Amino acid sequence: MPWSKDDYPASMKNLDPDVREKAIEIANALLEDGNDEGKSIAIGIDKAREYIHNHGKDS
Repeated sequence: MPWSKDDYPASMKNLDPDVREKAIEIANALLEDGNDEGKSIAIGIDKAREYIHNHGKDS
């Protein structure tokens, strides 16, 4: 089930909104590629933090 900015995993609840939005985008793409939910969430959060840290909030 794809996630949205209003419906996302509990593990994303305390993320900065910019990081959460990117994590949802990445996790949804991973799900579409056939990864399981847990792996998609973990990778999505990690990669979103990395992305926001490297590109800032304006990217």
